[in-house]
Amino acid sequence: MRLAALALPALLLVGCTGDQSVLLPPQAPADGDIAPRVSTLQRASDSEHLRLLSAFGGEFRAPKARAALDEVVQRLAKAGEGQIGSYEITILNSPAVNAFALPNGRLYITRGLLVLANDTAEIASVLAHEIAHVTAQHAVERAERELESALVSQVVSQVLKDPAQGAAVQAGSKLSLAKFSRQQELTADQISVRNISRAGYDPYGAGRFLAALGRNTAFRSSGQNQNPDDKRLDILSSHPQTPERIAAVTAAARQIGAPGIGERDGPRWLQAIDGIAYGDDPRDGVVRGRTYLNSALQISFTAPEGFGLEAARDMVIGVSANGSQALRFDSVTLKADQTLQSYVAAGWIDGVETTVVETLDIAGQPAVIAVGKGTDWTFRLAAIQAGSRVYRFILAARGGGDPERPMRALLQSFRVMSAEEARSIKPMQVRTVAAAAGDTPATLAARMPEQDRALELFMVLNGIERGGALTPGQRYKIVTE
Repeated sequence: MRLAALALPALLLVGCTGDQSVLLPPQAPADGDIAPRVSTLQRASDSEHLRLLSAFGGEFRAPKARAALDEVVQRLAKAGEGQIGSYEITILNSPAVNAFALPNGRLYITRGLLVLANDTAEIASVLAHEIAHVTAQHAVERAERELESALVSQVVSQVLKDPAQGAAVQAGSKLSLAKFSRQQELTADQISVRNISRAGYDPYGAGRFLAALGRNTAFRSSGQNQNPDDKRLDILSSHPQTPERIAAVTAAARQIGAPGIGERDGPRWLQAIDGIAYGDDPRDGVVRGRTYLNSALQISFTAPEGFGLEAARDMVIGVSANGSQALRFDSVTLKADQTLQSYVAAGWIDGVETTVVETLDIAGQPAVIAVGKGTDWTFRLAAIQAGSRVYRFILAARGGGDPERPMRALLQSFRVMSAEEARSIKPMQVRTVAAAAGDTPATLAARMPEQDRALELFMVLNGIERGGALTPGQRYKIVTE
């Protein structure tokens, strides 16, 4: 939200010049085509499957969580309204919180969503909601409309020739799959509450998980740890407002029975997600405080004091605490006939004229610093060459300030890691621990020193309200290496 408020299209959105290449969606059947429409939709779903895997980091392997999900799906399918056959579920390797359904019954859920649930009934409500879209033919109706307009899904439909900006462009198109009408979403909620109840789960799980979604979104939006991709991919960004949905599903649950009916099975679900990866994938780069580490590129750097960083597929975006300065990092490949100086002098920010002001050595690599002027911002740009790859930094200051000093501090922190160091970067994991007598949210949150606002995060992950107490012997989620 803070990044959006900065309104820096040149820096954050179109920082890389280059032509745009568009991957066209499947075409609607031509006149006279005798292929059944359902076959066309099936082919479109197959294409969507591959695109989803590409857009969301591929399939995430978590055998215990997958087994638990498969059991839930089987129970929901047997109890469902309008059974269409078997359902196939895929866990996506993304820290975003979202779930999807394709018309043919393929279900998708991100690992980021898995760790937010606190019991089996809550995760069942998510899967039942997606199944409801399928059984109510919402997905087919939407897909048919898109086919008629030759726009079957634009998930990763835009691919730039400049791979460093690919993630930013993909983020703008990933939501197309999640967009149902407001009424379709509320209808799916109603169907899902009835379905999880018939399957033997606690129907109030839907309300609890929606409340968890609201708390998670508020937590991420209130700080500087909101990944730009994740914000666009959050399940709430394309769904009706959470309070409205909570009220609706709670009313539907009350029509079934009083609280306390059905299975919740919290311990089993916590066991299923124990050890699951949390947050960024090291292959895409991870943020530890103000430091960014990328095991694939084998590089690291530390942002200036007061900055918050977010990693997004070989790209990093940051903003200062008061919003007066912004940072971007990415990398490109030089053309065979390009020098570092000529590349920087040509400029890589649309509408900003840059001038090379200094050539220097950074971590044993040739580098160049340049200055640029925009309408409201002053830019310091730096490029570090390592073979044919160029690592690019942009620091922008609002008004007449010159971010030269923080840029030099940033460059001094840049270093190339050894292969051993790169291999040592491990993803953060969710672990479950039993609360001892005398434990409080603060004492367990203290076991997450790598996390910003650890106490708030602990309470969000465990569905604990402000002032809530822990139950001795009960297991709770923490995030650790």
